[in-house]
Amino acid sequence: MKAKRLITTLILLLTVFTTVSAREVIPLNEGWRFFFKSENTSDRARYVNLPHSWNTNPTSENHLIETIGNYVYPLYIPTEWAAKRIFLKFYGVQSVADLFVNGNHVGNHVGASAAFTFEITDQIRYGEENQLLMSVNNNTSNDFLPTGSDMNFYGGIFRPVELIITERTAISPLYLGTEGILIHPQYVSEERVMGEAEVHLISKGASNCRLQTTITSPTGEVAFSRTQQIRLDGRPAMINFEVKNPRLWDPEHPDLYEVTVSVLNGDEEIDRESIRTGFRRLEYSSQEGILINSRRFDIRGVTLYHDNRIACGSLTEKDYDADLEIIGDLGANAIRSAVIPHSPYLYDRLDERGLLAWIDIPFHRTFMSDIAYLPTPEFEENGIQQLSEIIAQNINHPSVVMWGIFSRLNTRGNNPIAYIQRLNMEAKSLDPSRPTVACSDQDGAINFITDLIVWQQNVGWNRGSTEDVVRWKDLLRKNWSHLLSGVAYGGEGMLGHKLYSNTNILNGDCLPEDRLTRFHEGYTRNLNNDSLFWGQWINNLFDYGSVRRPYGINCGGMIDLNHRDKKDIYFLYRALWNKHRKTLHLADKHNTLRPDVPQTFHVYSSVGMPQLLVNRDTVEMKEVAPCQFVTEPLVVKGEVKVKVSAESLADSVTLHIGRPIIAR
Repeated sequence: MKAKRLITTLILLLTVFTTVSAREVIPLNEGWRFFFKSENTSDRARYVNLPHSWNTNPTSENHLIETIGNYVYPLYIPTEWAAKRIFLKFYGVQSVADLFVNGNHVGNHVGASAAFTFEITDQIRYGEENQLLMSVNNNTSNDFLPTGSDMNFYGGIFRPVELIITERTAISPLYLGTEGILIHPQYVSEERVMGEAEVHLISKGASNCRLQTTITSPTGEVAFSRTQQIRLDGRPAMINFEVKNPRLWDPEHPDLYEVTVSVLNGDEEIDRESIRTGFRRLEYSSQEGILINSRRFDIRGVTLYHDNRIACGSLTEKDYDADLEIIGDLGANAIRSAVIPHSPYLYDRLDERGLLAWIDIPFHRTFMSDIAYLPTPEFEENGIQQLSEIIAQNINHPSVVMWGIFSRLNTRGNNPIAYIQRLNMEAKSLDPSRPTVACSDQDGAINFITDLIVWQQNVGWNRGSTEDVVRWKDLLRKNWSHLLSGVAYGGEGMLGHKLYSNTNILNGDCLPEDRLTRFHEGYTRNLNNDSLFWGQWINNLFDYGSVRRPYGINCGGMIDLNHRDKKDIYFLYRALWNKHRKTLHLADKHNTLRPDVPQTFHVYSSVGMPQLLVNRDTVEMKEVAPCQFVTEPLVVKGEVKVKVSAESLADSVTLHIGRPIIAR
């Protein structure tokens, strides 16, 4: 088996060599061998393909393996490549990575999500088999972000790997894990776009080169082209550009330009790299909210985590495509990348679909016991490093409209305000074109640092009622209306769980879906379409793995961890948000065995007043909020058939009321 895989690698690399002229990128995702460090030897290493994690089903035992895993790969490099430069690019390793080539340590990367690249040119034995060893540690630490998390960090090389071959002078693959090209629009209007292309170059031996920069329009026409001499002194080349009569990117017209940079030696092209981007004017104010090309854009966002039950944390392109279909069906127009960024593949698709993104850095608190901030040089510098990588790697995406600086921190103990200010200033320095944002459930000065603030407002979940959010909203409008406020909220509810007593909830062994449903009904009734908020964020789109929670799952999603079974609240938001697909949904169908008490029926309809039949009797419904319809409490017993209809849509359920139910 080993011989067959090695022969396959040899054929692949030799075939590629015959076509290499400047730069070549080769996927290295098949045929890795994996073993735990505790096994002491690779003799029984398992063959795996990337993306990969060693935590394959932590929700089954509510246990996450936090350890060190080793990945080994035999790599043949032909002698003809000795004059070239060789790089390995990893798109995501959780969370600490150490790369060895032929036993020599090449580099270390600390951070659970951003891409990074190592040059291995000087460690290669040409014309021979080389051994790559990537040692991966998914333990949390006080030296880097995050120090803890509600979501599982599954560990492993959980995103693809590439082998990159270039000439000795090339566009740098090493700059903060990027393609080496960063686009900075500085003036955007319907008449012209003016800006700079920041190009990072590397060279062994040359002191200068020529760069050709070409910008191609969405219709394939050359919108800009320039060739100029560049001095190779370690500083990035800054290429001024202008695009006249641009097709601006917006959610309704997600037009994308291609920027291609070529490195020339005389008239010979020795390297080329291309990226896609879009030009749009992004503004924000407390009066107007978020504006894209001078039009207000009200955000209907969902928080998106990083796993599902089958793939765990090793999501594939097919997983992202399936999730995007669900987002489109829901009618959401924005996602929040919770805790860490998603794969670049997702942001490419968001660019194409006209959806917006908020990307967080992993600076957050999840439980009251978490110590999220430590005022040590190691911790603070790692936060700056991860912030820099995240911004640089995603700056070319027009879909990304804000950088998340922190989430739900408090100021007790080690006060993080000075460090938050430092992070905010760094983000504004790296990218002055986008606002910074934070998610807060605290009062005080911590809310006045970022450009935008999103209030995590869960009044009515563990205290008070959802009607109390109206009083909170009125106080916010009266006292803090000058802030650019968004709102986020959510609770937990699991399909199949029923509420029998308050003890069940307090003990955490019962997470009834209907409690979650009533909570969201109250919030949409009291917050929906309020101009006070530039955006509304629902926590979350999907349940996600969390060994710190009962059942190993945070079940706050609209859909379960399978990314398949939808809870009632999914249809509530689809009725409110999706203007292109009609919705009619009878709530609480997952609860068919009910005690002998008066029944209230809830219906979500985007097609007007529904007709409700209970055992063939028409029951009056009233609209209590947009798309929400309810009945008065009804006394019914035995087998009860409920059907709702409106236009050509219908939904139904058969209930059994009054049968004995044994409380826990």
